[in-house]
Amino acid sequence: MIDFLVDCCRTAIYVTFSLSTILLSSQVLISYNTAVMKTPVYLDYNATAPARPDVIERVRAVMGEVGNASSVHQFGQRARGTVEAARKQVGDLIGVSPNQIVFTSGATESNNTALHAFKGKRVLISAIEHPAVMQSAPHAEMIPVTRDGVVDMDAFERMLNDGEPPAIISVMLVNSETGAIQPVQEIARLAKAKGALVHTDAVQGAGRIPLDFNDLGVDFMSLSAHKMAGPQGVGAFVFRSGLTFEKFMKGGTQERMQRGGTVNVAGIAGFGVAAELAAQHISHYDTLSKMRDDMEARMKDVCPAIVICSNNTARIGNTSNIGLPGVTAQTQLMALDLAGIAVSSGSACSSGSFKPSHVLKAMGMNDDDASTALRISSGWATTPDDIDRFIDAWSDMVQRQKK
Repeated sequence: MIDFLVDCCRTAIYVTFSLSTILLSSQVLISYNTAVMKTPVYLDYNATAPARPDVIERVRAVMGEVGNASSVHQFGQRARGTVEAARKQVGDLIGVSPNQIVFTSGATESNNTALHAFKGKRVLISAIEHPAVMQSAPHAEMIPVTRDGVVDMDAFERMLNDGEPPAIISVMLVNSETGAIQPVQEIARLAKAKGALVHTDAVQGAGRIPLDFNDLGVDFMSLSAHKMAGPQGVGAFVFRSGLTFEKFMKGGTQERMQRGGTVNVAGIAGFGVAAELAAQHISHYDTLSKMRDDMEARMKDVCPAIVICSNNTARIGNTSNIGLPGVTAQTQLMALDLAGIAVSSGSACSSGSFKPSHVLKAMGMNDDDASTALRISSGWATTPDDIDRFIDAWSDMVQRQKK
């Protein structure tokens, strides 16, 4: 009888333990499913844009083929045809002949190509350039910017007229952190009067604002595929027709002897499709601009103390840079990431360090204020619901900080 009762107790304990385990497992599973059912919101397009489906399909199709674009047999010639078709697509985006385009590994290489030959010569760059420009010309003189993050044209003219004329000037078309559009056309006009060459890093502008290389008046331009929903690791160096430049990547006769290295056929093919689609859908940035303005207004309603950078000048339609006084960008990023929202604290090439942005400091911000700024950047797949979810998560974070 005692043995029977012991067995009954053991069974009851086992059943109770099993039921508790099942209930606990169910709760964990429900929590997990609740977390993963909502797709994370991606608002970091200025770091890299999600590749468009047509781009992915084109890259996949070309990778399924074989052929080195430098080979003379039929496989090589087919690869060469793919590259040249993409060269025309990219050229059409910015209004140049395919002969003016050299494909590179990205805008960083293109920036280095433009500037590496000017060591020992006078070089001017804006104080808000990407690190790829700054580190390509560490001896360059910095052109100041206004508090709105735009090149100070009075200071620029003084620099042009002071001392020997510069050999080259590099000013980005659109700042990657604030979205401020720079007066590159006017800069080029003044520079040409002094006999200087002009380079622009147009990564954040190409495919987002109407862009014509010749109307801009520059000599060199850098482009990147992944900023316009193409593949990563592909870019372009664009040069004025008839202008020669010193080869940066040595080691072969590829790209009409202007850049060594086996050509990335699949990546270039994807770049071509991305450029063509960017041109077709450029008006979408008007919609993004309205979404951005509405988002900023709603954020200001929640916290009137926020600082909206470059809001008094022309900006690209997809970019906001917003400081939340008293709350570091690192704290904000972690809170938003836990809520499934991806934004950044500045350039993807430097934001991982959480150091105050050199762009914001050049605009006159102190370290404390600059360290509170978030960059929110949208793109082709961004929806109003994405913005709503960002606002909800950001508002919750602000309310928690007040407690």
